[in-house]
Amino acid sequence: MGYFLYRIFLYSVYLIGLIVFQGNAEPVEDKKALLEFVKKLPISRTLNWNVSSSPCTSWNGVTCSKDKSQIVAIELPKVGFHGTIPPNTINSIKGLQILNLRSNNFIGPLPDFSVWKNLSVVNLSNNNFTGTIPLSLSNLSRLACLNLANNSLFGEIPDINLPLLQQLNLSNNNLQGVVPVSFQRFPKSAFVGNNISLGTFFPVTLQCYKNCSKSQKHVGRLSGTVLLGIIVVGAFLCLAAFIVLMFVLCSKRKDEDAFDGKLMKGGEMSPEKMVSRNQDANNKLFFFEGCNYTFDLEDLLRASAEVLGKGTFGAAYKAILEDATTVVVKRLKEVAVGKKDFEQHMDIVGSLKHENVVELKAYYYSKDEKLIVYDYYNQGSISALLHGKRGEDKVPLDWNTRIKIALGAARGLAHIHSENGGKLIHGNVKSSNIFLNTKQYGCVSDLGLATIMSSVTQPVSRAAGYRAPEVTDTRKATQASDVYSFGVVLLELLTGKSPIHTTRGDEIIHLVRWVHSVVREEWTAEVFDLELMRCPNIEEEMVEMLQIAMSCVVRMHDQRPKMSEIVSMIENVRQIDIENRPSSENQAESETQHTFSQCDTPPSTTE
Repeated sequence: MGYFLYRIFLYSVYLIGLIVFQGNAEPVEDKKALLEFVKKLPISRTLNWNVSSSPCTSWNGVTCSKDKSQIVAIELPKVGFHGTIPPNTINSIKGLQILNLRSNNFIGPLPDFSVWKNLSVVNLSNNNFTGTIPLSLSNLSRLACLNLANNSLFGEIPDINLPLLQQLNLSNNNLQGVVPVSFQRFPKSAFVGNNISLGTFFPVTLQCYKNCSKSQKHVGRLSGTVLLGIIVVGAFLCLAAFIVLMFVLCSKRKDEDAFDGKLMKGGEMSPEKMVSRNQDANNKLFFFEGCNYTFDLEDLLRASAEVLGKGTFGAAYKAILEDATTVVVKRLKEVAVGKKDFEQHMDIVGSLKHENVVELKAYYYSKDEKLIVYDYYNQGSISALLHGKRGEDKVPLDWNTRIKIALGAARGLAHIHSENGGKLIHGNVKSSNIFLNTKQYGCVSDLGLATIMSSVTQPVSRAAGYRAPEVTDTRKATQASDVYSFGVVLLELLTGKSPIHTTRGDEIIHLVRWVHSVVREEWTAEVFDLELMRCPNIEEEMVEMLQIAMSCVVRMHDQRPKMSEIVSMIENVRQIDIENRPSSENQAESETQHTFSQCDTPPSTTE
C-alpha cells in the first residue's frame, strides 16, 4: 500500500512539473538569435521584442510551434530593416518554416539556406539583395513558394530540383542566361525584368493547338453532302432541345409562382395555406440557446414579407413582425434527409458562434416545409454592394472596406472549418452569402446546407461560377472546394466583376479563366476594378491579394491553402485589427502551419 501511494506521489510530481514546464516553455536559443538579429540591424519601426516577454505569445511577426519549443515563422514585411543580415542570427533558427522579409532595405548576399531543412515559404522580394542565387536552395526539399523579385541579383539561375515548388518569382533582377529546365514549368511573368532568354513555356497550350489543327484538317476531308446533313440534323436537335427546355422552365416557374402566391397573402406569410395543410402542423419553431426572440411560428408566418432572392437551396424572405422585429426566413427546397438527421445537423450549425458567421437563430421542420431563421443585415450582401446598384447613386466599396470584407469572411470560414472535429464545411460560399457585420467586416451566412440537400446541377449562372472544378455533386463539397469558392469571391472584390458575366456581344466570361488569361499575358493591371484605381498607394496590396486569390482557385484541390492559412496571408497584406481578434482564435491561428503565406507575384508595373 505504501509503495502504491509512493508511486502516485511521484506521478503527481511529474504531472505538475510537466504542466509548469509547458506553461513556461519558450524557445530560448531561437529567442536569443532574434534579439541579436534586431540588435545588429538599424530599423525604422519599433518591434515589441524584449527579453522579458515570450516570442511565442507577444512578439510581432513571430510564430512558434504548438509546443513552443521552436520558432517556425518570421514574417516582418515593411518594418524598415537596413543593412546586411547578420551572421549567426536568424540562420541559427533551424526549425524555420516561413521566412518573409519582403519590402525592407536589406543589402548584400542572400542568406545561406542550407540550415533550414523545413522552409516552405521564402519571400525576400522588394529589397536590395545582391550576388547570385545560392545553390543551397537545393536543400529546401519542402519549399513551396520562392519570391526573390525586385532585388539586384545577378548571374545565371541555377538548375536545382525543388519538387514541391508551386509559386516562383525572380522578376526584376539582373539575372542572365536561360531559364533552366527545372523552372520552365513556371509562367514567363516569373522571370520578366531580367536579361534572360524566356523561350516557350507553354507545352500544354501548344499541344492543344496541335490537336485543334488536326481536328480542323479532319473536318476538311468531309464531303459537302455529309457536312450539310450534319448541320441540318444538329439544328433540328438544338431546336427540339430548346423547346423542351423552355417547357420545363416555364412549368417550374409556374409552380414556383403558384406556391409563392400561396405563401404570400396581402403581403403576409399565410400560416393557414402554408402550415395547416401539413400533417405535421403541430411542430414548433425551434430556437437555439441564447436567442432572445419571443415570436412563435404563427407570428412569423403572419409577418409582412419581402422576397430577397432565390438561391441555390431555396428562397429567402425579409420578414417584419408585428413588434418590428426583422429577420430573414429561408424556405429550403429539396431537403434530402429525414427529420432526425435534419435536426442533428441544425444543432451542429446552430451551436456555432463567431463574430464573422451569421448566427442561425431558429428552424422549423415538417413533412412539407423546412424553414431556417437568421438575423437581418440591413446593408445587404456583398454581391448587392458590388453588382446591385448602378449609376450615380451607387456607393463604391473602397479598398480598405474590401480588405475587411475578405478578412472577416476568411476568419468566419476558418472557424467553420475548425468545428465538428474539423469536418464542417460551408458548401455554398459566394458573395451573396457574405454580409457586413457591425464592425464592417465580412460575415458568412448560409453555412452547412449542402450536405443535407439534394444534389444541384447548376446551369451557366452566377452561382455556378463559384463551384470548384472537382465538385460534380453539391452534397460532396469539401473544405478545399470552399477555399476555391472563397478565391472567386476575392477575385470579385478585386475586379468588381461577377463570377460569370456576359459582354455586350453576349459572350459568356468565366471570371477565373479571364483573370488567368490576363495575368498570363502580363496585363495584371487590367484585372483590377477601375473604382479601386482611384485609391493611391494600394497597388502592391492589390497584387498580393490577387496572388492569394490565385492560390485559392488552382485546379488541384490538394494544392490550395487552408482557410486558416489564408487568414494569415490577408492579415499580412495589411496589419488591420489583428490585436482585436478573440484570444482563443488568435492563439489557435498563431499555431497554424501555413504553406502559401506571402507568395505574391508583383509585376513591374506596380513597383
